[in-house]
Amino acid sequence: MTRVGIIQSNYIPWKGYFDIIHDVDLFVFYDDVQYTKNDWRNRNRLKTEYGERWLTIPVGKRWSRRICDVALPSGEWARDHWRKIEAAYRRAPYFEAYRAYFEEFYLRRQWSTLSEFNQALVTGIARDLLGITTPYVDSRRFPLKQSKGGRVVELLQHVGATTYVSGPSAKAYITDEGFLAAGITVEWKDYQGYPEYSQFHGPFVHAVTVLDLLFHTGPNAPYYIWGWRQARRVAA
Repeated sequence: MTRVGIIQSNYIPWKGYFDIIHDVDLFVFYDDVQYTKNDWRNRNRLKTEYGERWLTIPVGKRWSRRICDVALPSGEWARDHWRKIEAAYRRAPYFEAYRAYFEEFYLRRQWSTLSEFNQALVTGIARDLLGITTPYVDSRRFPLKQSKGGRVVELLQHVGATTYVSGPSAKAYITDEGFLAAGITVEWKDYQGYPEYSQFHGPFVHAVTVLDLLFHTGPNAPYYIWGWRQARRVAA
């Protein structure tokens, strides 16, 4: 059985994104599709002393382009983002442990496209900081001819998937029928039950960038994404 996840690359996504990567045998970055404004492709939330604040990469207002075609601007956006991340988390227990790692991405390297930057951050965090060994592939490698849901099925067939693991929000526009006809089972990821951890600034918030989890819990971060489920199964 080959379990596959397919998601557009997101900017420093929340822990649920990495939960899916951990759960599958192959993860596909699906960036040769329409870029959507005001979405997770170029922004995410930080938890600050002033509440939740958006961290947004300025990529312009043109909507008629694919995610993989979105160019990153020159200028100070990366340095500005790192300053804001540092301001929000410099007192967190593990910020200094990861400072040099993230400064490499934000201060020492140059990125030409949003996809390139997002994919590098996601794969780096997953591999180096969370210990996830799942392999990755880019959907641009495959000669896809279908559209919408049919295109996802076609992509799954190309990679030999038997199970498609998807986030629950996709239920709004995906039905199981086309997948079942292709011999592919759809598994809807359940994001319920994530345990809380010691977090700055008031009531606990789950839906923030994974940086929040990393800077607060360090090497224990995997427990708060998937390890708690494994512990519960062992206890049962």
